[in-house]
Amino acid sequence: MERNVPPLKLFLAFLRLGCTAFGGPAMVKYIKDLSCKKNNWVKSKDFDHGVALVQTIPGATAMQAAAYAGLKAGGGIGSLAAYTGFVLPAFLFMTILSVVYMHAIDLKPVASCFLGFKVIVVAIVANATMSFGKKIIKAWQDVLLVAAAAGYLVMKGSPVTVIVLCGLAGIFLYPMHGEGQGAQDGEASRESIVSMLLASEPVRFAGIITAIVAAVMLFLFLIDPLLAKLCALMMKIDFFAYGGGYASLPLMLHEIVDNRHLLTAKVLMDGIALGQVTPGPIVITAAFVGYLLKGFLGAAACTWAIFTPSFLVLLLVAPVFERFKNSPVFRKCMRGVLASFVGLLLAVFISFVLAISWNAASVLIGLAAFIALYRKIDILWVVLAGGALAIIFL
Repeated sequence: MERNVPPLKLFLAFLRLGCTAFGGPAMVKYIKDLSCKKNNWVKSKDFDHGVALVQTIPGATAMQAAAYAGLKAGGGIGSLAAYTGFVLPAFLFMTILSVVYMHAIDLKPVASCFLGFKVIVVAIVANATMSFGKKIIKAWQDVLLVAAAAGYLVMKGSPVTVIVLCGLAGIFLYPMHGEGQGAQDGEASRESIVSMLLASEPVRFAGIITAIVAAVMLFLFLIDPLLAKLCALMMKIDFFAYGGGYASLPLMLHEIVDNRHLLTAKVLMDGIALGQVTPGPIVITAAFVGYLLKGFLGAAACTWAIFTPSFLVLLLVAPVFERFKNSPVFRKCMRGVLASFVGLLLAVFISFVLAISWNAASVLIGLAAFIALYRKIDILWVVLAGGALAIIFL
């Protein structure tokens, strides 16, 4: 195994991979091939351990997997290099498309294309809701939490409140397995976990990053308070986005559209659609939001903000994940959180359906897109085909 891989080498390798990073979580396989087979930076068993970790912390799954591979290969600075390299192409592509969007959206063919994109976004959210639901809904407790989360968000409640309450409810609703073992292990290892954290290089690196983040936020507040508040909003969205990139959609809809009225639902849907024709995770929509509100600086700042909290969580949790991943209380809490996101996605689907003026052609395009996604056709081709059909028929 190659240890202490230079940061520049990691950055360039993940930059190259990031240029073709379509498919969201599907990219995890290619990250593993790059890290474990092609370059022999990470043991396959260690990478699989990292995949389990990133599925239980906030953030886009592929992004976190890239960061974990960098962490194992080059420590904290290696993790940052891999993380940055992997997201940079998505940021550049999204910023370019945002510029084009701003200058061409009033043209009839472009407007028709984006009307088709909105229909495709509805299909994407419907497919994501179904996929999440099939994996997570296994018992009546899951159904209860899904229904409660969806109903609360439809009534304009806060997704953060839903996530927290469902996590707490999960502790009490789901049956306990292995209670004694988990409790005993927790008591025995509490002191060793603290010691491990204090001695961990990733945790020390996280402390440095946190100090830099605080300084950047202070600088942004001094030069543009609105931009600083926008970055804080993106950090909040990322911090509560458990379950992968799609988990950010309910949070974005609530915070950007319903709560602060920074954009309309239709414009946000355009940004989500552009996020599907660019490489990288769907949360790169943050660059679109930032550009529309604050230009190039806004795009860069919002992209930085939407990925920072989950990266810090990875650095902090990775050294001790083995100690608590099998805790019954932790597992029940996470099950409740993930169930809440099925409900939140269902509520987003309802909101997006209501935001479109449907006709026969758009319904047919939406159904065709949903069937294509359900049959595992690459989402990039679905979005491009939907846009082309919309130019002709809408």
